Amino acid sequence: MRPIGVFDSGVGGLTVVKDLSRRMPSEDIVYFGDTARVPYGIKSKETVIRFSTENILFLLKHNVKLICVACNTVSAFALPEIRKHFRIPIVGVISPGAREAVYATKNKRVGVIGTKGTVKSGTYGYEIRKLDPKVKVTAVACPLFVPFVEEGWLSGDVVLTVAKRYLKPLKDAGVDTVILGCTHYPLLKQVIRKVMGDNIILIDSAKQVAVEVNKILSDEGILNGKRRGKAGFFVSDNPEWFRELAGRFLGRPVNNVRKVSSV
Repeated sequence: MRPIGVFDSGVGGLTVVKDLSRRMPSEDIVYFGDTARVPYGIKSKETVIRFSTENILFLLKHNVKLICVACNTVSAFALPEIRKHFRIPIVGVISPGAREAVYATKNKRVGVIGTKGTVKSGTYGYEIRKLDPKVKVTAVACPLFVPFVEEGWLSGDVVLTVAKRYLKPLKDAGVDTVILGCTHYPLLKQVIRKVMGDNIILIDSAKQVAVEVNKILSDEGILNGKRRGKAGFFVSDNPEWFRELAGRFLGRPVNNVRKVSSV
């Protein structure tokens, strides 16, 4: 059976892989992490579109049946454009997260944290207001969160101090729901919750993406049967570093990581 393709700028998309495997354990997954060109959040729209197109072409070589764009920056900047050029289903992370946030908020105050590119695009605010114009959105860029995760810094005084600085506008705005608008950010949930409080609702787009992918595959009759799925991992640089972090994030050894010279 054909696998699901997933790509991200680095290790953050592994949060999507984890939820896809949890919801659809029979599915094979091919993951590409563009570790040579991370982060995408500071790149121009034109560059993000070019990188995304190259990543999709790479995954198509592996005969994937659906592609998950496990990157909020790509979902914000490139998704409408790349969908014009490919017939395969392509699922982004923004719409599922926005829908869940609108459903979850009680006081209609939603916070969004993401890369500079994602926040600047305003895509989350647009998607949320399309669903409910009464929801007030406060968006904050947290550019250091991605390198923290890429380095495996998921806790500690430095991370906590930076999180307090970034998240203060959300606390001041009184949000009751926060969208983790980057697939790296769920790995910092403990720190974010420590700053925002135990009552805050954290929206992890990865979980919502898995729900959407499951529905698409089910509707099209291409869900894999009763078997244990496999995952293969490709990176554009530093496979040893990726293998170590992937093992920590997925909670199991990850040995099948291969470096590709070009995408």
